[in-house]
Order: sequence, then structure tokens, then C-alpha cells
Amino acid sequence: DGRVDFSGQWFPNGAGQGVSGRFGVDPAAIPQFDPKATPEERPSFQPWALAKIKAMTPTELELSKSSVNCMPRGVPAIWLQNPYTTLIVHKPGLMAQLYEVLNNWRVIHLDGRPLPKDPEPFFHGNSAARWEGDTLVVESIGFDERTYIQPNGWFHSDALKVTERYTRPSMNYLIVEITVDDPKVLEKPWKSAPRRWTLGSGDIYEFYCTNNATFEELTKLREQELKK
Repeated sequence: DGRVDFSGQWFPNGAGQGVSGRFGVDPAAIPQFDPKATPEERPSFQPWALAKIKAMTPTELELSKSSVNCMPRGVPAIWLQNPYTTLIVHKPGLMAQLYEVLNNWRVIHLDGRPLPKDPEPFFHGNSAARWEGDTLVVESIGFDERTYIQPNGWFHSDALKVTERYTRPSMNYLIVEITVDDPKVLEKPWKSAPRRWTLGSGDIYEFYCTNNATFEELTKLREQELKK
């Protein structure tokens, strides 16, 4: 149809580097963040939000990780902290994203429908897409508040709006850029550095969270901490 085709199995470059939530936060502001972070715009938290994150205990920080609590990563975390492959099936009017991590999936309609006025909160939000030249722009609102932007305590409010920009500069590469706009938590929108994904060939495998012993142990530990 004259549009870029984003179909393919995509491998994140530098697999695993995004899992620890090391992107763009001033380590002097939040000691838990890795001071060796890749240069990227730093999120500007409102004072109350920064204080809330800094007050989180190590146990609470662990419980914010989807790999621990068996919750979907959600958007935009699925692009910011995903070391596993993503299979994209792109057809006119529709894009399906099949994430190997925790067998998450997402459908984005490309038929020009607007964002809902009163969206039901979903882990991946409610999305609307448009084309800007060869760039696919996806805007999403209405997110389940149990998800985290990154697994370092960066929470979000019900006002979260996420914009994803997809480009494919060549056959072998997919570029994803994320903008997080959350006026209740951030002082200004945060924009990620471009994330590059490489085209591969193979299968995506089952990845279900079936053993939740770690979550149960951490939950008990957190209850003990709160009693102190």
C-alpha cells in the first residue's frame, strides 16, 4: 500500500541492557539508579513523585519488576526494558505485536480511529495511530496504574500518555523512540533515546510466569517491613 512494512522478528540490540532501568535518571537524585547509565534525557520528576520513589524500600523496588510480580510490562516498558524478541505482523489497517516476554501481545489499529474519550485502563493502553511520512506514530492513553515505566520505581498516573515513533531505515533495522507525558508525575515530557532492533529469523517461544514463589516471599518481607 506504499507504506513501510514493519513485519519481522526483532531482536533488541544490547540484549539485557534495558532490564535494570538504567536509562537517563540522575544518580545523585535517586541513589538506586546505575551511575553508568547510557546518556539519555533524564526524566524530570515533580518533587512529590521523586520523594515517593526515593522512599521505596529495596523490597518495594523488587516488587515493581514485572519479572517478579508476573504482571505484563505494559507500554512503554515493553520497549524500554525488554531483552527478548518481538514478532510484528503488519498488514494494511492492523499491526499485531507479539512479545516473547511473558507471552504479551498487542493489536494496534491503523484505520485512523481516534483515541477513546473515556478509555478503560489496559496494561498496553488504548492506542491510535497515524503516519508521518515513513514514520508510524502511535499515541496511547488509558493505562493500568499497576505498571511501571521502568523497574526502578518510576510509576505513572492515570494521566499518562505515551507516544511511540516507529521507523525502519533499512531492511535489517527497526528504530523505536518513546515520549512519556505524565503531567501529574513529571515536570515535562520525557523522550527516550532511539532504541534499535535488528531483524532476525526464527521462532518466539512460550514464556509464562508459572512459579510465583519469589513474589510471595517478597510480599511477606514487605509486610514485615511495614510492621517495623
